[in-house]
Amino acid sequence: MHQFSSQEHPSSPYFSSSYCSMSVSGIQGHLLEVTVVGCNKLKDTEWISRQDPYVRLEYGTNKYRTRTCTDGGKTPIFQEKFTFTLIEGLREINVVVWNSNTLTYDDFIGNGKVQLQKVLSQGYDDTPWPLQTKTGRYAGEVRLIMHYGNAKHPAATYTPAPPYADPPPPQVPLYSAPPTLSASYPPPAITYPTTSPYPAYPSYPSYPSSTYPPPPSAYPPPPPTSAYPPATYPPASTYYPPGPFPGLYPPPPY
Repeated sequence: MHQFSSQEHPSSPYFSSSYCSMSVSGIQGHLLEVTVVGCNKLKDTEWISRQDPYVRLEYGTNKYRTRTCTDGGKTPIFQEKFTFTLIEGLREINVVVWNSNTLTYDDFIGNGKVQLQKVLSQGYDDTPWPLQTKTGRYAGEVRLIMHYGNAKHPAATYTPAPPYADPPPPQVPLYSAPPTLSASYPPPAITYPTTSPYPAYPSYPSYPSSTYPPPPSAYPPPPPTSAYPPATYPPASTYYPPGPFPGLYPPPPY
């Protein structure tokens, strides 16, 4: 026989219904509020368009269905509340997720079992519950928030987890006024020049500017280009006097 420990989750298969009836009893006819928040990481049954999921809850003979989340895809949001009348000895709710089709039969996405031990003992449970396909593979999870007002040991305080939704982007104004300075700063302190313990020296008149003439040039001006007068000789003549008989030479002596 298996001996369970105190750390095992109530949804464990070894957490028998007989133990639950011993710990929580007298629930016949009491009301249980179940809010279907949404689903996350659903198996996608569509190839081209986005799937349109919806959720069915079954508890005894009570069956409820959420609206169809058109184009919900893998993360549909529902936020729908249902009220169940509890049955003594029945400690789980069957949940089934389908994809709605218009022309053909709806597609089965996944199903799971929601255990009620925690909500019946503490009055509140917002645990996400896993879903599986017909072959036992993981098909996503469904998020429920359950309230039970007749719990014997209600939880002192609880903080509901946020639903499956992307946070809105921060709103940044297009034009914003410059921030105003709330803190006032004291005026700057007035400082006075400190007096020197030594007497100040008298000021003397400045010397007049120099009135001497500029010094003479150290070198005389350069001589003219030619230091001598131009030559007065007559130009050489190119005429030579002709001989007595041009072309006649004296006869050679014999």
